[in-house]
Amino acid sequence: MEESLHTLNHINMFGLFKKTSELDKLQKKYEKLMADWHRLSTTNRAESDKKYAEAEQILKQIEALKS
Repeated sequence: MEESLHTLNHINMFGLFKKTSELDKLQKKYEKLMADWHRLSTTNRAESDKKYAEAEQILKQIEALKS
């Protein structure tokens, strides 16, 4: 256990577990919102529309970061 913890700390020092970028975070959020939108589309249209609108805003942010 102690050896694996030491190895993990050593690997982390060299950046192999780098933090996720802002773009990665936004893409994950977009994917979650779209999954929620799809799930809600058959049961709650108002909530579904809100999720879709949120996803569209996130998509605009993603496109802005890419350009």
